[in-house]
Amino acid sequence: MSREKPIAVVLTCEHGGNEVPGAYSHLFANAQEVLLTHRGYDIGGLGVAERMSERLRVPLIASTTTRLLIDLNRSLDNPSCFSEFSRDLSESAKQEVIELFYLPYRSMVTQRIESEIRKKHRILHVSVHSFTDVLDGHVRSVDCALLFDPSRRFETEICQQWLAAMQLEDGCNLFRYNEPYKGTDDGLTTHLRTLFDDDEYAGIEIEIRQGLLHTLENQQRFGDLLSMTFARVAGIG
Repeated sequence: MSREKPIAVVLTCEHGGNEVPGAYSHLFANAQEVLLTHRGYDIGGLGVAERMSERLRVPLIASTTTRLLIDLNRSLDNPSCFSEFSRDLSESAKQEVIELFYLPYRSMVTQRIESEIRKKHRILHVSVHSFTDVLDGHVRSVDCALLFDPSRRFETEICQQWLAAMQLEDGCNLFRYNEPYKGTDDGLTTHLRTLFDDDEYAGIEIEIRQGLLHTLENQQRFGDLLSMTFARVAGIG
């Protein structure tokens, strides 16, 4: 694929773990079961992201703090940014959480992108997530999806070719666009699109069904598939 500028890959995983920082353990004293579910973190997502980092030879920016303390993939004014376990914190305590976990992570991602843009690179930001097989009694049929903003040409071009490449390599899994969520929903990539133009930034979220990621072997297998097809489409590696 011919492009005006070379590609730089930024790889992130916002919901990589379910760790509770010690200072906030009292908030989750009765939440151990919830922390182990899809609500606590994106099960299997970090394993996929780490494999992609290894295969693509790019650094991974990841958080292993539970999203139930603060969700790095939500705007601060989104009601779900703080969960029922943390939303009753005082305003000063919430601000401390924001300054300790939220702002440093988002700043790290933004600064990495800005650094690559200064080098005259176009950014392909890939954010790795996973989703629960069943939500509110509804069984999700999709296995893996690419989430993007269809109004942005760079993202659309990449996702069309990437999904086609995955379908050719793996005829067993069901691949889709913008399922079970829309790429324009509130999130980190949505925020970054307001900072960077279409011709310099593409923000793509990967969503993988958690039933496919129960073992490290399966996580690595998916990471291999995503890396191989992505490298081919992006013209890297």
